[in-house]
Amino acid sequence: METKLWSKGFEPDKMIEQFTVGRDRELDLRLARYDVEGSMAHIKMLASIGLLGREELPVLLDGLSEIAAVIERGEFEIEPDIEDVHSQIELMLTRRLGDIGKKIHSGRSRNDQVLVDLKLFMRDELKRVAGAVDKLFGRLQALSEEHKDKLMPGYTHLQVAMPSSFGLWFGAYAEALTDDMQMLAAAYRITNQNPLGSAAGYGSSFPLDRMMTTQLLGFDAPHYNVVAAQMSRGKTERAVAAAIGAIASTLGHMAMDVCMWMCQNFSFVSFPDELTTGSSIMPHKKNPDVFEIMRGKCNRLQSVPNELALLTANLPLGYNRDLQLMKDILFPAIDEMTDCLEMADFMLAHIIVKDNITDDARYDYLFTVEEVNRLVLSGVPFREAYRKVGEEVQNGTYRPVREVHHTHLGSAGNLATAEIAAKMAEVMKTFG
Repeated sequence: METKLWSKGFEPDKMIEQFTVGRDRELDLRLARYDVEGSMAHIKMLASIGLLGREELPVLLDGLSEIAAVIERGEFEIEPDIEDVHSQIELMLTRRLGDIGKKIHSGRSRNDQVLVDLKLFMRDELKRVAGAVDKLFGRLQALSEEHKDKLMPGYTHLQVAMPSSFGLWFGAYAEALTDDMQMLAAAYRITNQNPLGSAAGYGSSFPLDRMMTTQLLGFDAPHYNVVAAQMSRGKTERAVAAAIGAIASTLGHMAMDVCMWMCQNFSFVSFPDELTTGSSIMPHKKNPDVFEIMRGKCNRLQSVPNELALLTANLPLGYNRDLQLMKDILFPAIDEMTDCLEMADFMLAHIIVKDNITDDARYDYLFTVEEVNRLVLSGVPFREAYRKVGEEVQNGTYRPVREVHHTHLGSAGNLATAEIAAKMAEVMKTFG
């Protein structure tokens, strides 16, 4: 059995080790490529300050490149007696190269090592989420333009209110996603800071060149204060979770709308039979299970920021093992968010929008405000026009004119699609 890198000459009780490691080894597999990337930058910096010999650096880089290739082929695993990804990679390097492999940890702690791994991992994951949001955004904008002339009822208090349109409905969720992306961009900027060199949270007596590793790893800047760098563990994850929660809120609302619009009492939209599910007893049923599951998942995702907040709320300064549990919460949440976004895009690619919905007599009163505004434009004072139309509704003489003439910015007749697209394009620049 290999001796652990941090061994003090004794092994912990097996139950203690199993309890404290938990799912960490499984989740750490996703960090392997980033651990190699961080180590490569670190040893280049060590060589630049004389802590590695000129002939040692290329040997170590080649050894790490071989391990990176193992990871990319999907052949990397953490052996049963090895605690984490950092230990596994260093042991693999030492097996290949001998004692020279042990030099890569100079000037580092596992604290800043896992921090840089997590930062690099979350940076890529945020880009992945951003790409999925951007794709759904494009789908919503295309649907908004395609169906911009199709009227639908607008509701307040779930009562028929005023005319809306499918252009407005699809476009509303597109623009809502641009706000969510602002939060995702903020999380990305918080993530994209280099903690490497903070060691266990109090720096190092080695003359580490932290600006060099910042540039090599493509970070915007370092976390300058080494204590602040360690404090970013938890803060970064909470920022990411808040952004995911915002996207989930928007997507969950949209899923609820679709469930409602599919109901026979509305029948505004439908989907091909193969995208719906049936009932074990009612042969007519075509259930919106995809959107119900999406709604449920998005509601759960909105709890993730609170779960992380509770996990980290009363921790003392410095590293605490509780922080390890954040991976159990955040890693699956990011995957679930991306899955929901991709499924929403897939489903909306097949949505069928009903025509002439507002011709139904049940929607006559949608057009009362249009009638009030028509009278006002002809010179009737607003209060008098409102009273007149109200009396017609009450005595049953109101007859709707099913026409909508909205031209102001952001209305049914002026969707501002290009302007909203520009908003999204601007925020997407954050992600490169």
